[in-house]
Amino acid sequence: MDDRYQTIAKEARSEIKVKGSRFIGESFLVSDTEQALEKLSTVRKREHAASHHCFAWRVGIAEEMTFKYSDAGEPVGTAGKPIYDVIAGREITNVLLVVTRYFGGTKLGTGGLARAYSDAAKAVLEQAGVEENFLTARFKIELDFSLYDRWQKLISNLEVKTIDSAFTDRVAMILEIRLTRAERLQEAFTELTGGKGKIEQVG
Repeated sequence: MDDRYQTIAKEARSEIKVKGSRFIGESFLVSDTEQALEKLSTVRKREHAASHHCFAWRVGIAEEMTFKYSDAGEPVGTAGKPIYDVIAGREITNVLLVVTRYFGGTKLGTGGLARAYSDAAKAVLEQAGVEENFLTARFKIELDFSLYDRWQKLISNLEVKTIDSAFTDRVAMILEIRLTRAERLQEAFTELTGGKGKIEQVG
């Protein structure tokens, strides 16, 4: 299983003008379709005077990935698909792109529309940037304080992130690790503690 994926580095907004029409591109980080719908609804309300709110989203990774796009009243194939093709071309996910159009009085034709929506999507992604992320797992662990230094060296090698920790005669920690390294973390913990420590996946 691959636990890595790419998404936008930040949410962004940009605008281009084509023959008097304004095309406002906005990018949003979303984790599921419900969140995408909420963000889309917010844009529609804020830009209620606009002619169209065309969009595309993609969420999840690998077999869990889903997507949707819409022309939102523009001629079929001139808006939603060009926006989605920009997302797919950048190989990003967990993103919603909305391109809001304020009609400027001049018709652009199907080819002109498709180019305008594609260019607006590209422009906002340039502003948003792309970054690599990883699916993670969280563990709650307890071990004797005498093992703490050795444990710290182990988790450093596995690039584990410490979320929380508490110290008495024992050490309690909440740890986060890349999903593909989770099994190695559990094995290393069991080996170090001789099976006497506590480890539990909590997320």
